[in-house]
Amino acid sequence: MAVKLILSDIDATILPTGQRQVSERTREAFHAALAAGLHVGPASGRGYAWIPGFFGGDTACCSTALATNGMQVYLDGEKVLEKTLDAGALERVRQIAAETPHAGLLTFQEDGTPLLVQGAREDLRRTFSTYAETCVEAPGLPDFPVVKANVFDGAGPAEHAALVARLNAEVPAFDVDLAMPTYSNINPHGWNKGAAVTWLRERLGLGRDEVVVFGDGDNDLPMFAVVDNSVAVAGATPEAAAAARWHIGACEDDAVADAIEVLAAGGWPFTE
Repeated sequence: MAVKLILSDIDATILPTGQRQVSERTREAFHAALAAGLHVGPASGRGYAWIPGFFGGDTACCSTALATNGMQVYLDGEKVLEKTLDAGALERVRQIAAETPHAGLLTFQEDGTPLLVQGAREDLRRTFSTYAETCVEAPGLPDFPVVKANVFDGAGPAEHAALVARLNAEVPAFDVDLAMPTYSNINPHGWNKGAAVTWLRERLGLGRDEVVVFGDGDNDLPMFAVVDNSVAVAGATPEAAAAARWHIGACEDDAVADAIEVLAAGGWPFTE
């Protein structure tokens, strides 16, 4: 089978929890795929400004990438697509977060700096500690177009699930996922990793069977649905594991690097 495009989620797929960079072997596997003439890169909920750092500054590993759950698409080092969030709908999200105890809203500057536009830093610390340490408190939504925004709820998973359900019911312009138990991505309705994978695949003139995607979380489900070869790492959410066609070992054991090395060599690493 001729695979031409390989995309992988980052967190808990190629980047073990608690680590700041992927392994050297993962970088080497990406380079092996590039040397074989394949397009390879991350497909992440992270903003693009954060992504090169996860590869130790090795930008070749992310010259092709889906960032911010497909809101930004890069191909061969060029940003070829960027979507933004409707300002009026985002203000409604902020209002609902303000009405919800312990909830909040983050937006991000182009350089990746998180802006805490609603909510308390302490509640954010319970949901995403890294952003709690680096965020800048802001009095409201920024005056520039927003590409990346996240809603959180420090009260707990049940409360956050209820908040997400309300947002999806009352703000039809957006889809709000459950990427983490208390932290969610906001995307334009109908746009997600899957839509971005399809857009990039069609731009490259590839069929569904020429793409392999790796993931572990519920925000990977849309891209699992639009290709023939979706792959879940061990420890994936039950929903992601059930949706994936193929299953491999753990992120901590460089299972994705193993598979990419075989693909780069023209082999097929997956079995039923």
